Amino acid sequence: MQNNKYAKLFEPMKIGKMNLKNRLVMSPMGTFTPQQDGTESEEGMRYYEERARGGIGMIIVGSSFLNEMTAQGGYTLGLDNNRALPKATVLCERVQRWGAKICLSMGPGTGRNGMPGIGERVPISASAVPSFYDPNLICRALTVEEIQELLELWVQASQFAVNAGFDAIEIHAHSGYLIDQFMSPIWNKRTDEYGGSLENRLRFPVEIVQTIRKTVGPDMPILFRIALDHKFPGGRTIEDSMPLLVGLEKAGVDAFDVDANAYESLDYVFPTAYLGEACMAYVCEEARKHVSVPIMNSGTHSPETALELINSGNCDFAMFGRQTIADPQFPNKLMENRREDIRPCIICNEECIGRIWGRFTQLSCAVNPSAGLETYMKVEKTDKPKNIVVIGGGPGGLEAAYTAARKGHKVTLYEKNDKLGGVFGTIATAPFKKRIRELIEWYELQLGKLGVSVKLNTQINADDAILETADKIFVATGSIPIKPAIKGLDGENVVGVIDAHKNGVEGQKVLVCGGGSSGCDIALELAMEGKDVTIIEMLEDYALDAMAVNKFSLDRLLKENDVTIFTNSEVTEIDSEGVTIKKKDGSTEKILGDTVIAAFGQKSDTTLPDAIRQKYNFKTTVIGDADKVSRAAHAIRTGFYVAMAVE
Repeated sequence: MQNNKYAKLFEPMKIGKMNLKNRLVMSPMGTFTPQQDGTESEEGMRYYEERARGGIGMIIVGSSFLNEMTAQGGYTLGLDNNRALPKATVLCERVQRWGAKICLSMGPGTGRNGMPGIGERVPISASAVPSFYDPNLICRALTVEEIQELLELWVQASQFAVNAGFDAIEIHAHSGYLIDQFMSPIWNKRTDEYGGSLENRLRFPVEIVQTIRKTVGPDMPILFRIALDHKFPGGRTIEDSMPLLVGLEKAGVDAFDVDANAYESLDYVFPTAYLGEACMAYVCEEARKHVSVPIMNSGTHSPETALELINSGNCDFAMFGRQTIADPQFPNKLMENRREDIRPCIICNEECIGRIWGRFTQLSCAVNPSAGLETYMKVEKTDKPKNIVVIGGGPGGLEAAYTAARKGHKVTLYEKNDKLGGVFGTIATAPFKKRIRELIEWYELQLGKLGVSVKLNTQINADDAILETADKIFVATGSIPIKPAIKGLDGENVVGVIDAHKNGVEGQKVLVCGGGSSGCDIALELAMEGKDVTIIEMLEDYALDAMAVNKFSLDRLLKENDVTIFTNSEVTEIDSEGVTIKKKDGSTEKILGDTVIAAFGQKSDTTLPDAIRQKYNFKTTVIGDADKVSRAAHAIRTGFYVAMAVE
């Protein structure tokens, strides 16, 4: 690896007696791939195997719960019976064949964070504290006898890990889950031997460590995942957590997986783009002063932030979660000095967390639609190359061109503007949209390497001869702004949200008309630049189109940046002084501002797609926003599918 700036990431390292080939670890992430009987599916096994094949040093399988009743979450491996054992063995060996280690993350459940209606109706916890999802519901405190019963389940689960062939076990004790509730005074109000003093609050996790060690023997490493900073008032601070680390290391923990979060700081449990890269690396420096075993850290790392952290000496392993979903081959690409070929995770949460939360189905990825479906979505070279024309260089058109070219087809992409990316790229001007800009650059580079002919500044119409000779036509002309019938919308002080991103915004006091994600993002971006920004939204809340965790970040950041928000407020008129709004109660108010940004949403640009379909119906497919206005994930997925469908 001479002249490879990332060589440090590929140094071998040990956890206990376990040797790892590099310092890159895949974070534990729930996949929803296990079946209802607790056995892993073929989809799940192939998903993990692809990440092992990609060169990662160790995979920590998404956390599994001790039994169904304590889980209060989604489908995981069934650790309380042997039905899941044969497939778990296959999973381990399919990962290990590529030289990666595989670790089983296990936990006794979510406790007060349990989803309503799953598992026990009344959530269990260390004490009778309010449920996270329903503060009016008071959790049931575990009895001492039940705690001992849980320890017996740890024996069963640990033996499962040994029998299946896992290389290590990680105790899932962060995010304010059940073990965390025992360790934290804000949730642990007990007066028995499991509450009160530090020693008592540590008793349950220490007994878990001791139980696992007694079951698995001296050689199998035990990892402990813990949030060192809860990041909300009353939660544990970094200073509070240091004695916990000392006690747990003394109990026999071989490595710590450290981060910062709780459900009260939900956007750190599932970090959003708004938080930036390496958003939880800061916890490592203090932890290093108190423990001698290896430290691991996750939190939207890039290869550069991972390298910086490991070079600092404060951390031994860099953990990557969603980046491994977006590009399973990223470790191999780094090792081969191909940093530019790594497809970036855009930290959107749309098809990983959002897909699970919204549809209760297995994860996927906005930029990698084959994630979780690797067996069925393998891109293979065709022996009958076609001549394919792609019209539009937004995310849908880019993915269609990229995948079609990978399959061996001859592809020409036409874009009417002077650069690729479409609206998706144009609005990616904020610091928190860095990864979107990187994705557009990645597509541009890959299309060049694949020999795709890209024609910029080229407007195609239905009568162009190039369409006559094409075997397939993919129309990805995107969307255009919605312009409601509002008096003054065409005024000199009014600018569309896309033009605001493209050309900047004059004036200090800015009024954003429309509080969807697009309007909120430009408002936050301008407020971060120091402008006085107001959002006006006619619905009862803003950013209703945002994924829930992303909205959590938006809520906090808009407040921190002093953005004023009017909801239930309809814009009725715009003039040179500002905007007149009509409130829900029928009253009106004039809001003064220098510049008005129109962010009323987008609609499909159907003129060209309709004309081309009318002339070349049998060989034309309309994709992305030109077909249905949605998120970039939808455009990329439809682009992928239409290219995959060309034999």
